Amino acid sequence: MRVEVQGLGHRYGDNPWLFRELSAAFLPERTYALTGPSGSGKSTLLSIIAGWEAPDEGAVNLEGIKKVNWVFQSPHGMPQRSALDHVAHPYLVSGMTVRDAEVAAMSLLVSFQLAHTAERAFSSLSGGEAQRLMLARGVAADPQLLLVDEPTAQLDHATARQINDIIGQLAAGGRIVLIATHDASTRDACTDHLDLTQFAFAAERS
Repeated sequence: MRVEVQGLGHRYGDNPWLFRELSAAFLPERTYALTGPSGSGKSTLLSIIAGWEAPDEGAVNLEGIKKVNWVFQSPHGMPQRSALDHVAHPYLVSGMTVRDAEVAAMSLLVSFQLAHTAERAFSSLSGGEAQRLMLARGVAADPQLLLVDEPTAQLDHATARQINDIIGQLAAGGRIVLIATHDASTRDACTDHLDLTQFAFAAERS
């Protein structure tokens, strides 16, 4: 299982290229930080890899990837449903019984330092709790490829640290994880780093 991008280039209309000549391979049980300044194409690259957007140049090959899940920058949930319900839902969809789904969901909540929120409504969670809950739900969906967009962008330093502390768990079980981030601490919490700035330089030379 792997994700490979070859010679990717993308721009919007006649605007300057975001990146060009971008080639990389992403492997299981690794977390990759995609970094660069605002407007460098981090979220665009995630969108291209997810198949939501076609690149202007190059190709994406998802080998052995049957399911992709995206955790967005702003956590969105069902306001009155509990944290446990949010994480149990992907397990129920997969065919688990309610009891087994709740047990599996509770195990994930413990791993993501959210056991204390199990019975609380989504609307009562702090920003950091809500973001960790979305990451836990993303893992519960059991994708081979997990895409995470700026998980700490709207959080204070202390809360962002809670997110970074659990990043290493995202790739457990052979998952490939790509995280778009501007946060140096998030970058350092990942196993690998891809700086889009170098591909912007390639675009400027073209």
